[in-house]
Formats: sequence, C-alpha cells, structure tokens
Amino acid sequence: MKRELGKNGPMISAIGLGCMGMSGAYGQSDEKESIATIERALELGHDFLDTADFYLSGHNEMLIGQAIKGKRDKAFLSVKTGMMASPMGYGAVNGHPDYIRHAVMHSLQRLKTDYIDLYTIARIDPNVPVEETVGALAELVAKGVVKYIGLSEASVQSIRKAASTHAITALQIEYSLWTRDIEAEVLPTVRELGIGIVAYSPLSRGFLSGELKKPEDIKDNRAHMPRFQGDNFYRNLELVEKIKTLAVQKKCSPSQLAIAWVLAQGEDIITIPGTKRIKYLEENFASEKVKLTQEDLQSINAIMPFGIASGTRYPEKFMGILNK
Repeated sequence: MKRELGKNGPMISAIGLGCMGMSGAYGQSDEKESIATIERALELGHDFLDTADFYLSGHNEMLIGQAIKGKRDKAFLSVKTGMMASPMGYGAVNGHPDYIRHAVMHSLQRLKTDYIDLYTIARIDPNVPVEETVGALAELVAKGVVKYIGLSEASVQSIRKAASTHAITALQIEYSLWTRDIEAEVLPTVRELGIGIVAYSPLSRGFLSGELKKPEDIKDNRAHMPRFQGDNFYRNLELVEKIKTLAVQKKCSPSQLAIAWVLAQGEDIITIPGTKRIKYLEENFASEKVKLTQEDLQSINAIMPFGIASGTRYPEKFMGILNK
C-alpha cells in the first residue's frame, strides 16, 4: 500500500519502519537482527525508514547505512535532527542554521549516502525563529542534499510560519488510539496546508500490543513515562483489554487493530511502528489487510475517545519542549 506524503509529495509505503529501538531505546538490541529487519522491510516494499542523528549519537544512522548498502534506491530515508545528544540522554534543542548545516553532513557520512529524502526538525527551538531553521533546510534542498523538509511536534503557529518560508512535506507527530491531541487543531491545519502526517508510536510504545501486564514488566526507559506507572498503568490496561476483545472479533492482533485505526483516519497519514525484530515487522505490515468498517471505528472511538489515556505521554521535562 502506497500513499502520497503531503500535497504533491512522494509516494511511499503507508506503513514504514521506526528504527529508534534498534539503538538501545527499549532495552538491548542485536545489530545483526536489526539489519536483517531493515532488509526485510525493503524486501517487502516498505521503503520508509525513520531515524535521527541523536539516536545513540549516530549509531542508528550507521546501522541503517549498513542495511541499505547496495539498495539505496529502495529506501526512503527520513532523518530527524535538532536535538543534542548527551551522556544523560537527549539534551537541548538546537535549530540554529549553522548546526543544521553541520548535522546534515555528518548524517550523510553515517548513512553512506549523498542525499536524505526527508529531513525533519525534531523539535522547534524556542530561541531561533523557525523561519531561520527552515531557511537553512531550504538551502539544503536547493543543493540537492535534501529532497523534502519536515517538522516534528510543532505548534500550529510554527507550522504556519515554516510553511510560509518553504514547502513543508510532512509533520511527524505522535498519533495513536491513546494520543489524539492533534485532532483538535494540528490535523485541520496541516490538511489546509497540504502537509502529510507521519504518525509515530501508533502502538503507544508497545502498550497497545496487549503484552504488558504490570508496571514491573517494563525494564527500559518507558518505566519513566507516566502512562506506564502505577494507577495510570492499570487504568490504561483496562482500555487495552477492551481493544483486545475487538481485535479478536476482527481476527487480528491488538497491534494490527491499532495500526489499522491510524491508517483509517485519512489517506494523508502514514505510520511508522517501531520494531527490531522481523516477527513483529511482518505482523505490523499485515495491518494493511485489516479493513475497519464505520461501525468498527465507532466501537473503537467509544472505548478510546480523545483524552481517555491516563497520564502524560512523556515525563514533565520532555513535555515542555513539545508544541513550540
């Protein structure tokens, strides 16, 4: 299944691959298995590979660079930049034009390519006018180093300012059954401007898979996220159990139902569930075959309406850099 990314944008796979988890974000990963997973995605025709230069300080890009060797033409590379990596994790946001110009050259080296398909500002720098950041990206487009420009987790105001500076192809933002914030203002705005949506975390960082039973099951950084903690966890688990019942009726997994729901929200939306294993990759891609009727969508909406999830999606210190 292919969809057009943004107005007059490229045709890419409706379900792509989020590669962050291959670089230690959710526990240990195996490089050989990760590379095989990327190769399998391309073999199945799912070309959208999403990474960032700050995923384990460039490790993720180097991994992808190995996986696409000899088959660069089969991959659509989506790279985020603008967040500083530090020994303590992600640091400050940096949207300064000079930083962007240097960052892209390092990404090209790690990916072993001479161009990036979609280059995205991961977060909006409150200390740099977004027009200046996008202006630097526009220079890269003019040079042929970047094909398309993206934003991530941006406010309506920033989206409009950016779009007035240069064509914006996509907005990458969290969108799932339990994160529907964009429906109020952001989604109508990007549709007005002809900007596509790249929905990340469609499985709510694995919660919607239905495999987690108690907070103690979590052994990675999700343990610091409010929705995975204490009473919030159990309230959210009750919702997932109801989704599992619907999935049984549709003869699919809860994960597939969740991904199918995101895709059903509009032809201008693609989604990038993350995994580091072929087994889950193939399960995620099979979500294309799940067809949700209007009655199905109404049943799902009754279980998980806007704002139903308990707890914020990030710890407080990270919530502060969203929607800028």
